[in-house]
Amino acid sequence: MKYVVLGASASGINGARELRNLDKEAEITLISKDDKIYSRCILHHYMEGIRDVKKLEFVEDDFINKNNIKWIKNVEATKIDVTSKEVTISNGETVKFDKLLIATGANTFFPPIPNLRSAPNAIGFRNFDDCEKIMKMSKTCENIVVMGAGLVGIDVISGLTHTSKNIALVEMKDHMLSIQLDKKSALAYEKGFESKGVKQYYEKGIKELIVDEKGKIMEILLTSGEKIPCDLLIVAAGVRSNVSFLEGSEVETDKFGLIVDTFGKTNCDDIYGAGDVTGRNPIWPTAVKEGIIAANNMVGIKSEMTDFFASKSTMNFLGIPTLSLGINEPLDESYTVEIESDDKGNYKKIIHRDGKIYGAILQGDLSYAGILTQLIKGQIDISKVKKPIFKIDYSDFFNIKDNFEFTY
Repeated sequence: MKYVVLGASASGINGARELRNLDKEAEITLISKDDKIYSRCILHHYMEGIRDVKKLEFVEDDFINKNNIKWIKNVEATKIDVTSKEVTISNGETVKFDKLLIATGANTFFPPIPNLRSAPNAIGFRNFDDCEKIMKMSKTCENIVVMGAGLVGIDVISGLTHTSKNIALVEMKDHMLSIQLDKKSALAYEKGFESKGVKQYYEKGIKELIVDEKGKIMEILLTSGEKIPCDLLIVAAGVRSNVSFLEGSEVETDKFGLIVDTFGKTNCDDIYGAGDVTGRNPIWPTAVKEGIIAANNMVGIKSEMTDFFASKSTMNFLGIPTLSLGINEPLDESYTVEIESDDKGNYKKIIHRDGKIYGAILQGDLSYAGILTQLIKGQIDISKVKKPIFKIDYSDFFNIKDNFEFTY
């Protein structure tokens, strides 16, 4: 059996690992633009000098050789022929497969602002090369602007606050990390970065880039009419799935990315997908699990992606740990919101309806995370627990069977 995996990040690497665990004799080929295996989630630690390249790795030493994987580096897929089961790569070669895992991830989205794509001092933040370019460019500039206050944008700012440069953040929403957090929990980070000298502009967008005769950005005009000096613009306003190489093939995509079912299968036999390339749940733990699920189904072991809470994020910026699950605000009046907080920075919020939890935020003290995860994973009806929601413990939904196993 010939397995080919496209992409060497969370879903691709964990998919390849699982393929080898399940099929000791198969031929496994990994194709990637990267020549390193590293976690994109902690690239800001590399920028800060907290970790070196080795400490960015999320695999054991000699992972490729130990798992007998053929790794074709520094190339990308340019075409897939579903009928002949071939992948064409950017060096002109073709690679045959019996089964294929597409885990090509996503790229930075550059909004359609005039001069943005051509500006030599505008860059995205998605991979190790971007990280090194930003580190190099930041040494010779004074005014850095980050576009986008999502997780990627805040990663960048976290990696740059030690540089003593003038840093500005521009965000269209009314608070930081709007997908993951509500305004109250976001405020803890906003105040923290303000104390680090980061100037923040919310509910404002970039209207115009003011460039010199070489196209280099000098200033940024905001929709509010304000101007910000800019030597380096880092674009973190979103991503787009890497699916352009699928054009002309029979593999179906939509406006988000690659279309897969709960088994990780595309519309084409023997072709699977996982991770950010689907454009659905751009979270590291989800990508890992999707890669593992897809690998199981590729070798004929039926496995379905049903037992996790998709929209889960954990973060720890400025020493403030936060966990976010599902929605961060009620969708309508039918939801109940319960909040508990103190003056020590601890904040808990749960959004529920008809006994089911649809969203939660924990900040500061995360000790309730274990119970909360079990409540969600077990689909436990919290309306049947006769206790305040933040006082629930394992004894309220676990009972001991005769054989000493726990059940709820």
